Amino acid sequence: LEQFADFRKDFTVVSGLMHAGMSSGLGHQASASFLTGVPGAGRPGFRNAISLDQLAAESIGMETRFPSLVLSVEGAGGLSWTRTGALIPADNSPSKVFARLFLEGKGDTVRAQLQRLDDGRSILDDVRSQARALSAKVGHEDREKLDEYLTSVRELEVRMVNDERWARTPKPKVDAEPPTDISNAADLIGRTRLLFDLSHLALQTDSTRLITIMLSGNTFTPPIEGVTLGHHDLSHHGKDPAKLAQLQIVETETLKTVRGLLAQLRQSKDANGSLLDSTAVFLGSNLGDGSSHSTKNLPALLAGGRFRHGQHLAFNPDRPPPLCNLYVSMLQHLGIETDRFSSATGTLSGLDLKTA
Repeated sequence: LEQFADFRKDFTVVSGLMHAGMSSGLGHQASASFLTGVPGAGRPGFRNAISLDQLAAESIGMETRFPSLVLSVEGAGGLSWTRTGALIPADNSPSKVFARLFLEGKGDTVRAQLQRLDDGRSILDDVRSQARALSAKVGHEDREKLDEYLTSVRELEVRMVNDERWARTPKPKVDAEPPTDISNAADLIGRTRLLFDLSHLALQTDSTRLITIMLSGNTFTPPIEGVTLGHHDLSHHGKDPAKLAQLQIVETETLKTVRGLLAQLRQSKDANGSLLDSTAVFLGSNLGDGSSHSTKNLPALLAGGRFRHGQHLAFNPDRPPPLCNLYVSMLQHLGIETDRFSSATGTLSGLDLKTA
């Protein structure tokens, strides 16, 4: 946290949290539940639920060109899940995401996009009419599944109308060069920095208000002085002092990129002051200890937004409040009036919003 010295009043450290129903045996598979709070990830019959960001997108996502951005440093695995528990593939190419956000297509490209939207709407009309005809012929349980399907169709129609509106609206102009993707899979720090720069631009232009980024660690040795092993190997340190020393170097470099994002948000001004004043930045992990795969005492850092910061909220890890309580506080920060999400019992005690 030495990297955050000049942000001391802009963040809160939270310790002692845990997802209800989680056990250490889940290991890496617990990442599937990180933003959903659903227990049992990796076990037979597990079915996930909607993630925090996608629940928020249902309320505020239509206000921006992109309801949310789902990003990953490597691979297509992300943190976001639909209401029906399906994983949303993550984008890991900053150059392609930049193009979607800021580069205008040619006239024929835009017309083709509008035609695809029209075609999609006609297909949805057919599917909906056929599903309604089928509804009268099936039993109660199947009808419930069909209703769930029709709800998804209606939600898709709403998104298509929104897409059509934005397809006719010019994209924002930014004073930034398109990023060049980093092909070196070992350079997780460089890749992270690109995604953070992109996130800042997306928030600054109000292209979206919801972003998730999977910061994964692979087995390749990162190009960092003093590091000779991959982040994943170092996280399984077994309390080896040499590995712990290298792990600290890697994680310090990671936190430098987070500090860079906070600095960009602080320097950007909006109607409420700085962009950091209106943007909540949450950094956490699905594991409290990577070496033992423990899911207790999950680390959490919340910066920015309309919260009262400058504190460490230390809860008893043997009697932990749900991590989802923090998520409820974050939803309320977005103006979403709710006191429930997954296993939450309310907002997180001690984490208060500033009064106007």
